[in-house]
Amino acid sequence: MSENSTNVVKEIERVATGIRLRVLAHTLSNNGGYMSQACSSAELLASLYAGILNFSPTGQPIDPPSFLGVPSIGTDFYQTGAQFHGEKGAEYDRLISSPAHYALVIYAALIETGRLREDGLEHFNRDGSTVEMIGAEHSPGFETTTGSLAQALSQAGGIALARKIRKEKGRTWVFMSDGEFQEGQTYEALQAAAFHGLSNLRVIVDVNKAQCDGPMDSVMSIEPLSQRIEAFGWEVSVVDGHDIPALLSAASRTTSTPHMILCYTDPVRGLPILAERAPVLHYLRFTSTEEHDRYEKAYQEMVK
Repeated sequence: MSENSTNVVKEIERVATGIRLRVLAHTLSNNGGYMSQACSSAELLASLYAGILNFSPTGQPIDPPSFLGVPSIGTDFYQTGAQFHGEKGAEYDRLISSPAHYALVIYAALIETGRLREDGLEHFNRDGSTVEMIGAEHSPGFETTTGSLAQALSQAGGIALARKIRKEKGRTWVFMSDGEFQEGQTYEALQAAAFHGLSNLRVIVDVNKAQCDGPMDSVMSIEPLSQRIEAFGWEVSVVDGHDIPALLSAASRTTSTPHMILCYTDPVRGLPILAERAPVLHYLRFTSTEEHDRYEKAYQEMVK
């Protein structure tokens, strides 16, 4: 591995650690947070923001704007969180994040990579703030509202098709969760993307095998996932989602078809105490002062 590659991996490791720490600190302060999502996806989002995506710089961290209202007839503004990804251009990548409940994790990634102000999470879930608990099109790092779930792949497919027609060099990336493969629209989007030959469409999936009602395999199994996706005409890479060099290698592949990276992850990675809540890990809210104190101790150990 070259010196430059080693430095990139070290930076991604730093960002991933920062993501887990920020989300846990926020969870401790607010008695709630999507902690398992931070544990499983930290390396994925850190790799995207600090190593994979070709974004233009923002110059300095951005202060999250106030919510101006939803688009409607008679208004002449349209605000999205895409500004945190820098300016749009034919040569730059786009990122459409699908699981909107990962918003806290995405905000942490933006702060760690200098795109959102250090105090950005102080606006979290407040009236009039764009730093919403469930990310929408106006939230930092979000470009579209992705519905209840599983609509981002369709939206990104349309964006990628338009970019292909315009002969733009930039790629369109999608960040997804594995629960979205229980949704029919996902498979329609897979089919359409393959039909249109969208080799500029790339997807990275947090396969943490958990969802709001419990383990994926007990709610509705999606395996064998890689074979299902390949059957729709996609290239598929399967990696350990905490193996940063493997992630970067998969992301650098050149394909003539749409490409999906299935990242198998651990929803308690870096915070083993969270495993005590299995099998339902979707949201962490403390049930007692004693439990809160135990997580506070775990946080202090992570900081060392």
